Amino acid sequence: MKSIYPDIATLLLELEAEMRALSLWDMEPPAPEALASTQPFCVDTLTFPQWLQFIFLPRMSRLVEMEQPLPQKCGIAPMAEEYFSGSALLASGLTRKLVEIDERLEKG
Repeated sequence: MKSIYPDIATLLLELEAEMRALSLWDMEPPAPEALASTQPFCVDTLTFPQWLQFIFLPRMSRLVEMEQPLPQKCGIAPMAEEYFSGSALLASGLTRKLVEIDERLEKG
């Protein structure tokens, strides 16, 4: 059976590229307190793109790098769809990349 780790690593890099292309990549990290939120997606302290950049991508990258168990369900794409709905930003590529990550994780 083919390992999931190379596929997820590639998808994470592609997600980062999408975020950079949309100018959603912050050069400075948020304050440590913002990263310590206990709310889902850090909705009280971070924007969704910040959560992707500073929480999701590093955690998933670390799991992939160490070949640790990955979540079987992520369900991040619906959050992206909600966040970007009504936005002038054309984030369909970013949302599509999150759908691919969700689907690949579910497939195992």
